[in-house]
Amino acid sequence: MSLQGARERRVRTGGVELCVAELGDADRPTVVLVHGYPDSKEVWSEVAVRLAEQWHVVLYDVRGHGRSTAPRPLRGGFTLEKLTDDFLAVIDAVSPDRPVHVVGHDWGSVQSWEFVTVGRTEGRIASFTSMSGPSLDHFGHWIKQRMARPTPRRVGQLLGQGAKSWYVYMLHTPVLPELAWRGPLGKRWPGILQRLEKVPAGDYPTASLPDDAAHGAWLYRDNVRARLGRPRADAYAHAPVQLITPTGDSFLSERLYDDLEQWVPRLVRRSLPAKHWVPRTRPDQLAAWIGEFAAANEADGQEGLPAQQQTAKGPYAERFGGQLVLVTGAASGIGRATAFAFAEAGARVVAVDRDAEGAARTAELARLVGAPAAWGEAVDVGDEAAMEKLADKVAAEYGIVDVLVNNAGIGLSGSFLETTSEEWKKVLDVNLWGVIHGCRIFGKQMADRGQGGHIVNTASAAAFQPSRALPAYSTSKAAVLMLSECLRAELAEKSIGVSAICPGIVNTNITATTRFAGTDAAEEQRLRKRTTRLYGRRNYPPEKVADAILRAVVRNQAVVPVTPEARGVRLLSRVSPGVLRGIARLKPPL
Repeated sequence: MSLQGARERRVRTGGVELCVAELGDADRPTVVLVHGYPDSKEVWSEVAVRLAEQWHVVLYDVRGHGRSTAPRPLRGGFTLEKLTDDFLAVIDAVSPDRPVHVVGHDWGSVQSWEFVTVGRTEGRIASFTSMSGPSLDHFGHWIKQRMARPTPRRVGQLLGQGAKSWYVYMLHTPVLPELAWRGPLGKRWPGILQRLEKVPAGDYPTASLPDDAAHGAWLYRDNVRARLGRPRADAYAHAPVQLITPTGDSFLSERLYDDLEQWVPRLVRRSLPAKHWVPRTRPDQLAAWIGEFAAANEADGQEGLPAQQQTAKGPYAERFGGQLVLVTGAASGIGRATAFAFAEAGARVVAVDRDAEGAARTAELARLVGAPAAWGEAVDVGDEAAMEKLADKVAAEYGIVDVLVNNAGIGLSGSFLETTSEEWKKVLDVNLWGVIHGCRIFGKQMADRGQGGHIVNTASAAAFQPSRALPAYSTSKAAVLMLSECLRAELAEKSIGVSAICPGIVNTNITATTRFAGTDAAEEQRLRKRTTRLYGRRNYPPEKVADAILRAVVRNQAVVPVTPEARGVRLLSRVSPGVLRGIARLKPPL
């Protein structure tokens, strides 16, 4: 997506002429997007058009990049002081009477840290969102602290970041970077981004890339060694900062930001399961987080802006804040606990269950425990047409789901020979086909969006363990486990993770609805009460399963046995399956 329709102006400052583009209503608060290396302002095009629906969005080509002119001579023309002069000239032109919200990526973030920590910009910046680019002053102090008091852990951090910074050393060499970028590297760079970073093909990078990259080498030469060797002692942020950390960044360690709170009194942390070029690979999530943070730092109730929201305080808030999570089987048990756990992490929640009242109640409580928004939807997950309709509604009204939790399930006990075809169909419709429908319909939406996501399928310890008492239930859960493994392999190239959660005996109300094949009503009621007592005596809370689900998404775990018995059964299935087969022959007590 290009910047077609943008309004352009030229801003002269410090011997250069900057190309500035604007989108959206100029009367609204301004968000300034600052690009990194070796990019031009077009790296922000996908994010910019999304933000322009509610903000006045400004992008400019950094001096020597895109359609901005380069300083002469190049040496000494890219210092942070001169870049700050450029920034002030731009915001004086586009927002002279109102502070702006600054967003920086890569070197755009590095220079924006300068903007937000020097005195001459104080009062001109309302907020700063940083991604994939540290303050050189903070980085310098980080290095000095680890060298002054080395420990194995700190030495490992230094060596790790040193290895990731290999390109910095190369860019300090004379002439060679310019030759490479104007030669084979410049031609191959778009393909490298597509292959290694999963950046979609299109109108980015622009034709100016070779010159941009050659000029931009002076960003490193003019600043890195000087600042890392002599970092400022007063580099404190005078505006609120939102730090967005891609967890798969090949160039920057997450550990660089461990000490950031000492420099930033008002800090919000976010993390994304993505690589370095998130403005191209995760524009929806970035636009949502940038807009939310900027709105929170504007006066409440401004026309056209979302109201300020309380920052989520849950243990996974930096990962799930503002994301859209759909949970099936959410009226009770593991599903309800999972909806609440995501709500506490600041996610927007869609609670789905065939029990309409229960789903609505879960959504209501989710809002109370921290979800910025939550909705209840009544759907039978085994009904393909109903699931298709639900997916269309969610996409149209709430957005594309970021995390899908296929949790809905029912129980069935009884021998194979006494289980009727109708009973098999009921179990497979919910436990297997419900998962298939969710994965296929919502998973395709995730894949088509091309911005990653995660699918969680609730299987069971029964997926590892044969049982003469649970043939239908165990078969359905084993199928869910294998489906998850197959999907994980297929969707990895789409940056979509898939996890199978395998609890053992958990104290939920599934026992209240479990059917017992081959029994009359009185016998079934007796067996149901006995099973309910057993589960209650075990008393493993669904909240622990919910915590395992969130942790599995954060860590992108493939198979997660949750309870001690589940972990034990999985271990036996690997090292001694004959033992499990022997146990399976035992007839359960009546």
